[in-house]
Amino acid sequence: MAEDAITAEQMRHYDSYTINTIGIPSLVLMERAALAVRDEILNAFPLNLQNVVVVAGSGNNGGDGLDIARLLYIAGVKVTILNVGNLEHASEEHKVQDHICQYYKIPQTTDLNVLNDASLIVDAIFGIGIDRPVEGSYADVIRAINDRNAVVVAVDMPSGINTDTGEIMGVAVKATATVTFALNKIGLTKGNGEDYAGRVVVASDMGTYPVKD
Repeated sequence: MAEDAITAEQMRHYDSYTINTIGIPSLVLMERAALAVRDEILNAFPLNLQNVVVVAGSGNNGGDGLDIARLLYIAGVKVTILNVGNLEHASEEHKVQDHICQYYKIPQTTDLNVLNDASLIVDAIFGIGIDRPVEGSYADVIRAINDRNAVVVAVDMPSGINTDTGEIMGVAVKATATVTFALNKIGLTKGNGEDYAGRVVVASDMGTYPVKD
């Protein structure tokens, strides 16, 4: 296990400190995260940009995904957003990013068939927060992602991988690469998580600073 890898709770603590003590707004952190993923996609997978599908959950990881979709769209990439989960319960940051995507008229759908022709899939469903088995429509979309012959880039964590243990929570996205934020996560360094993460890129320049209690 990497010495500097951290747990989900530690990452939440660092985020909270950054937002509430340092004073960097959560939307600024979200933009930095999205920029890191955009750069990885454009630099590492330039031959796989014909048809990008961003799979976005309703929380802040999904908000990251919407932000990524907008940045790729501005860069001239063909992007479609596949929404999963209950958008009525979306986080405030997610709602802001959704409003921006609607302004840019980026196509959005809930139809899994949009994955059929995807050349690259961005997994922005769960992030670090999952603590129970993946079921229902979430499991369906993860299986659909894994069934496609496309590059998969996971945002922070492959959805369905436990951040602390690397355990598969019922079903999990098998990524080509994972861009994780601030510091590496324990679950990306052990168990199934190490295999499912693919190549791990740590976006360290996030403005989220580890602090000692």
